[in-house]
Amino acid sequence: MSDRRRRRSFFDIFDEFMREFEREFEDMFRAFDIGESGERPFKPYVYGFRITVGPDGKPKVEEFGNVKRIGSKPKIAEEIEPLVDVIEEEDIIKVVAEMPGVEKEKVKVKATEDTLTIQGTNTNRKYYKELKLPANVKPETAKATYRNGVLEVTLEKAEKRSKSGVEVKIE
Repeated sequence: MSDRRRRRSFFDIFDEFMREFEREFEDMFRAFDIGESGERPFKPYVYGFRITVGPDGKPKVEEFGNVKRIGSKPKIAEEIEPLVDVIEEEDIIKVVAEMPGVEKEKVKVKATEDTLTIQGTNTNRKYYKELKLPANVKPETAKATYRNGVLEVTLEKAEKRSKSGVEVKIE
């Protein structure tokens, strides 16, 4: 008899995988059970990312959702961070945020000279995002529209400073 271990067949490995899958599936359904109060005892997990290439040619990874990585453990927040695009043009900054499932009346937007805060709430979802704008803006010029789960906010940039500078005389 040889000392070599018995090699596991594909079917042995597949059976083990299926048993583990069934255990995980049962655990997941237990977590989704509705309690006596009628409320679900869990928070929904929303996580996504988008990879774009910046003007410097380097990839930029943007995360969204309510799963945040803090150290080695994920933390589930109550609010979902929406996917947001910031488009900077010569005289305006446009912010587009995706918040599906929220009614227009439940969306709140607050603008300051350098930040924009977006909130949206419905019965089972809360969205929240505070972002630093790429340039100072005039908050009183903010205009927002919300259609089909997409919020679009347009802000005028504050007065531009002269890039050519001022000549200083030497005494």
